Amino acid sequence: MKTYFNINYEFDRTKIHNSIAERLTLPGSDYICVADGVILNTANRHKQYLDIVNGGMFSICDSSYVPLYIRWIYGKRYEQYCGSQIFMDIIRSHKYRMIFMGTSQAILDGLKANLQKENPDVVQMQFVELPFRQVEEFDYPGIARIIETDGADIIWIALGAPKQEIFMSRLKPYLHHGVMIAVGAAFKFFSGTEVSRAPQWMIRCHLEFVHRIFKEPRKQLSRCTGILGSLPRLLWQEWQRKRHNTHTGH
Repeated sequence: MKTYFNINYEFDRTKIHNSIAERLTLPGSDYICVADGVILNTANRHKQYLDIVNGGMFSICDSSYVPLYIRWIYGKRYEQYCGSQIFMDIIRSHKYRMIFMGTSQAILDGLKANLQKENPDVVQMQFVELPFRQVEEFDYPGIARIIETDGADIIWIALGAPKQEIFMSRLKPYLHHGVMIAVGAAFKFFSGTEVSRAPQWMIRCHLEFVHRIFKEPRKQLSRCTGILGSLPRLLWQEWQRKRHNTHTGH
């Protein structure tokens, strides 16, 4: 695990999956954040949220730009591992019992129908719509009872950032087992009902944000504005951190 831009990232995919498997052998629960540009921006503007993002096992890097920034500043090469990729990797692994929580029933129904093509065991798993409310208003003990009764190993959460990360941190104390992973738009991507991922050529060219702007202009333009507003400061701080570590031998 490495810390860049104040976020604790794990870039090694083998270590990510091994850490999940190991955590499931231990008592209690934990969570993984899928850190895209929105989370990077929000976490570095709000210390309490940054503590929540770093309070789980680690974050995976959902941003295609963060590896570019790291390469420019440090000369190190890392790869993006986005939420939709880890989501499908775990679905296709056939290793775990899972529960899917969040979003609307229509999206959940579409998601269940499509995931059964990848993993037939999904038909026996629960897809639970969570009511639309403030993050402080959820019945966390009641939600934990649903998960505990189900016996799920992986708890997928899709409420959108920053809500889903706060939700996981609040639910964690009530769970005795399981790894929660917040995957944001992945439910929509694989439900066949709403927003789809960008074509591969756009992803390779770091242009997925353009695709999402066309699909959800008001929402995505607002997010991009916030990210661009904080980016110069974050790059400068990381460059200064590199210089300090070089001078002190760290």
